[in-house]
Amino acid sequence: MLSVFSSPGHYVQGRNATEQLGAELKRLGLDGPVQIVAGGSAQRLLAEVWERSLKDAKIAYSVHSSGGECTRAEIAAIIAAVQDSGCTAVLGAGGGKVLDAARAVADDLDLPMISCPTTASSDAPCSALSVIYTAAGEVDAYQLVRRNPALVLVDTSVIVQAPPRLLAAGMGDALATWFEARTCTKAHVRNMRGGASTRSATALAELCYHTLLADGPQALAAVRERAVTPALERIVEANTLLSGLGFESSGLAAAHAIHNGLTAAPQTHPFLHGEKVAFGVLTQLVLEGAPSAEITTVLDFCTEVGLPTTLAALGLPDPAPTTLSAIAIRATAPGETIHNEPFDVDADITLDALRAADALGRRHTA
Repeated sequence: MLSVFSSPGHYVQGRNATEQLGAELKRLGLDGPVQIVAGGSAQRLLAEVWERSLKDAKIAYSVHSSGGECTRAEIAAIIAAVQDSGCTAVLGAGGGKVLDAARAVADDLDLPMISCPTTASSDAPCSALSVIYTAAGEVDAYQLVRRNPALVLVDTSVIVQAPPRLLAAGMGDALATWFEARTCTKAHVRNMRGGASTRSATALAELCYHTLLADGPQALAAVRERAVTPALERIVEANTLLSGLGFESSGLAAAHAIHNGLTAAPQTHPFLHGEKVAFGVLTQLVLEGAPSAEITTVLDFCTEVGLPTTLAALGLPDPAPTTLSAIAIRATAPGETIHNEPFDVDADITLDALRAADALGRRHTA
């Protein structure tokens, strides 16, 4: 099996980075016109900057208001907008689902994609993967696209305008990166691009974990004050770049499968991707029989930054046995990443791990 490392063509991060959008597009030979797919917050915060930066670069563009979801209906609506406008590139501006929808559209139309996240709430910006949801909010499918974004531009002046909960959720998503990467590497399974992991990918995944522990609480304090600080910059990089490269080029395992399982319970739908992934990390560690000290470190970190460590914290204070069974069955569906674990996993084993992880979380917060 060949080793494969996947990454965006260019990554730009920093204060007021959107001012350089036009120049960065020109430097990469992307002359437009560009279809911007944007959430409401992105338009409110960036419309004037887009006009100024793209006008200076002489790049024409149009804006399509995103519905904020990544469903097949939303993707179809964006495809129609791109085709009507005649644009030659697709730019996603917003949260993870907006970026995923824009990425799927760019892939379907064989166009370059530009990723401009307005939150650091997930590792979606850098990847070549879109998570498609049903209209009911359940995970429908993974769409593996052919190319990573040509450009990822992260404006930390915008990131700090988002609610602190979103940064914390991004840390929850990034928390899974190292634990899933080391599992996939040890199991010699294929990563998200169909190859073996590289040492570079696992090193980035481990750096992501250590950055979270070192800078997470300080970065969260900064974003509460809407302050761009070195710690905030490092956590944004960890949530976005390190986690994105680490998961894609090393692989996913139980933590993200548990997230997918949790979407089978409607009570969890108000909670963010990274919040559910954080509980998935705890469940994966229980499933793997991880050392108590490691589990305690994860519990301490999650508690400090406000990530869920119990089912109750995800809207399931007293889940019915049928609900837990549905979560376990969905998490272990054929093709799910939980089967990258280096041992056989079924719904019964997963159900026990869910219950044990919940018990540990309850004891830790008592």
